[in-house]
Amino acid sequence: MKRFFGFALTLVLLAAPAFASKKAPTVSLPWAVQVGSAQVPAGNYQLAWTGSGSNVQVTLALDGKTVATFAAKAVAGKYSPGVETNKIGGVIVLDTIYLNDVSLVLDSAKHPGQ
Repeated sequence: MKRFFGFALTLVLLAAPAFASKKAPTVSLPWAVQVGSAQVPAGNYQLAWTGSGSNVQVTLALDGKTVATFAAKAVAGKYSPGVETNKIGGVIVLDTIYLNDVSLVLDSAKHPGQ
């Protein structure tokens, strides 16, 4: 019986996000950044991602139009919303997007120890 209850609870917890608000998360880029091969201007972007497990495909959109798509690793946790960038050869490169409950670490980001 405990096993059934645990399974039912897990199923409810996994289904809960389906009933949550459908408002897309947003990210504010205070300056232009390089995302893969795309140069993304400063602005407020809608985020969407798909994938299974921690490997996701992320889309940045502005006014409903896709600006950049990239592979990332989703890491669950509690974060302060924002972005992490790195300057490479005079170009500001997007490394990580932080949302309240997940960080999206771009696959192209190079972090020591990972």
